[in-house]
Amino acid sequence: MVTGPIQQPSLVARQRVAPPAGLPADPPPLGLPGEPRPAGLAGDVHALGRAVAVTSTEPGWREDVLLRLRPVCQGFVEHVRVTEGPSGLYRELLTQSPRLDHGVRLLTREHATIVAAILAVQQIAERPETHPDELRYRVGHLLRRLARHRGRGTHLLWEAYQTDLGGET
Repeated sequence: MVTGPIQQPSLVARQRVAPPAGLPADPPPLGLPGEPRPAGLAGDVHALGRAVAVTSTEPGWREDVLLRLRPVCQGFVEHVRVTEGPSGLYRELLTQSPRLDHGVRLLTREHATIVAAILAVQQIAERPETHPDELRYRVGHLLRRLARHRGRGTHLLWEAYQTDLGGET
């Protein structure tokens, strides 16, 4: 049974990050005007998944995938800045819970792997001779990596703030 207020997804204003070279400045809006969508990187990842799921014979399919990839790239760059920066989340976690060092190092290494996967998808999408199934495979691989990374990050936060190691009550 659910108690308390039910929260709706909100739109979150994010600081703009410069797009990678070769990608347009602003993608077209997602969905219908005024339609709520997941905020932030999660919404951008969802939009990329929807774009790649469309029939590849649609005109502009490859360009739409590239347009949806740009905000994922920007959002992930922002995620890395917020987590790894000098006053970032990982530093705070390690200050509060040094036992999480291994998990923080794992997530930090994943950042480099995910950035490489984003760049690989971009390069493949920019080549018109690439078969649509190959592009779908690469985007699917990227989406799975992002989902696993998000799950590991969530688990790390759970460990940091919800695990009771005893002591004070």
